[in-house]
Amino acid sequence: MVKTISTMLSLGTQAPDFSLVNVDGRIVSRHDFEGQPLLVVFMCNHCPFVVHIRTALQEFSVEYQAKGLAIVGISSNDIGLYPQDGPEQMKDEARTAGYTFPYLFDGTQEIAKAYCAACTPDIFLFDKQHGLAYRGQFDSSRRGNGLPVTGQDLRAASDALLAGNPVSNAQLPSIGCNIKWKAGAEPGYFTGISVD
Repeated sequence: MVKTISTMLSLGTQAPDFSLVNVDGRIVSRHDFEGQPLLVVFMCNHCPFVVHIRTALQEFSVEYQAKGLAIVGISSNDIGLYPQDGPEQMKDEARTAGYTFPYLFDGTQEIAKAYCAACTPDIFLFDKQHGLAYRGQFDSSRRGNGLPVTGQDLRAASDALLAGNPVSNAQLPSIGCNIKWKAGAEPGYFTGISVD
């Protein structure tokens, strides 16, 4: 495992398009959420950083989808090396975790590259026009640091966005496992930075 920080894509960046298969077999596209604020979370089944926030992410999704926030999860890991992150296993994970949002498979890894995603979880919050308003950590909790998982950072950004207020630019990067890139396919922005 390479502990990696998110790239912190420039605020205001327009959300790249995606059209990916959901765990229920439907094709889900960014255009399905036109006019809605949109949260895109790059995640996977096995990453301990995702597992750490799993319950809180599910609770967040139920609460904030009811407030009008569209949410999608995207798994982009190389399933040749990590078959536990494959589409069939994603179905089981979505059901077990109780995810109420689409959980999409990015088998080509092109969508992860388009978003400059680097780690799991990697969190991108877009406004109604799908301009990037927040990118960074769910909260400051990490396995072993004793802090409760609250989603404080993402909640504050989402609350501001949904209320029509500016989102604070004081944003801390997410930290997680590196996305498991296919051999030779690592994007130019990925450095595999190891952090303590």
